[in-house]
Amino acid sequence: MELLDNPLEEEESQITLTGEDGEEITFDYLDCLTYQDTEYLVLMPTETDETQIVILEIQPVDDENETYLPVEDEAILDAVYGLFKEKYKDILTFED
Repeated sequence: MELLDNPLEEEESQITLTGEDGEEITFDYLDCLTYQDTEYLVLMPTETDETQIVILEIQPVDDENETYLPVEDEAILDAVYGLFKEKYKDILTFED
């Protein structure tokens, strides 16, 4: 999943997440979408020349905290990416 043109750059905010190995990775926040009653973050790593999209499932821990899990189900990834593409079809240019 690749984003060719990102005019959202000026509006975006950044989020830094810590991986299981303790390494911190900074992402540009693109959107939060709901699919089948589950929320997903749509992010793009900031420290790379590629414009790859990362989709993470939001898992609530308690009222104030949440954790983000990688999505391993290709059907869910495709569906969430499809929602993202549809929402931004008039703003962004995509290459699958």
